[in-house]
Amino acid sequence: MSASTNKYIDPLSDFGFKHLFGGEPNKEIMIAFLNALFEGEKHITDIVYNPTELAGDDREHKKACFDLLCTGDKGEQFIVEMQRAAHNNFEDRCIFYLSRLIHQQKLKRNWEVKLKEVFLVGILDFNMKNCLSNHFLQSISLVNTGTGKIFHNGLGFKFLELPKFGKKEDELETELDKWVYMLKHMHSLDQVPKYLDKRVFEKIFNIAEMDKLSPEQQFVYDSILQREEDDQYRLGYAEQKGREEGMEKGLGQGKEEGKHETALAIARKMKEENFELAKIAGFTALSIEEIESL
Repeated sequence: MSASTNKYIDPLSDFGFKHLFGGEPNKEIMIAFLNALFEGEKHITDIVYNPTELAGDDREHKKACFDLLCTGDKGEQFIVEMQRAAHNNFEDRCIFYLSRLIHQQKLKRNWEVKLKEVFLVGILDFNMKNCLSNHFLQSISLVNTGTGKIFHNGLGFKFLELPKFGKKEDELETELDKWVYMLKHMHSLDQVPKYLDKRVFEKIFNIAEMDKLSPEQQFVYDSILQREEDDQYRLGYAEQKGREEGMEKGLGQGKEEGKHETALAIARKMKEENFELAKIAGFTALSIEEIESL
């Protein structure tokens, strides 16, 4: 089924993920998701969305660009990343992201104020290379390797490995089961499953209806899907060539560069279709000057 004939957008696409989870008016969706993910550990009542780009201390330091970044009502920060394909040094990038959040806190020298809690949530459409268990949820904290006890609970990772989730609709037990089922299957469904009975799921499916997208949103969504398919093809080809030549090679540019290329490609298409520059800038996050130069 092509994207244009689906009833709902794909929540695992870059556009779909941000459309459903990244809007301030619909922040209850992100709150409900985080509470299901951190069940028994945290209870979040409100969030504020933060800028998704942190610049380095100087030009030589790499900036960090997140999919989504939000702050909870107790000051804790959550990076939420959607990753469709595995790539080299993924774990390193996750650690780098959290370290940048810690670094920007710039605590006073007397240490009278504690660090704010920082967490990275990864929604992965692949299995991690460093497989920790066969369960779809990987929860990682700083622990004492001798005793297994947590050393510090203010820094952690939550990874949802979607391929490991195989439950059917009538086998969903927990709230997290329902969220993962929705993420995996929404794009292929034609109605809200009866087991997703909470109001928040009805709201998600309502927002996700293809017919509810504006022409501009539909254009951007289709463009991003095509770009993601092209990227997957190139990645597969590069992996095959690497195996044939018996050596490891870099597989594409970094995430930030790849996103910028995608934004440029979409902006070019929108200019060809005579969209207003302001609308192009709004959908791609490019500057008017950069769009004009294309």
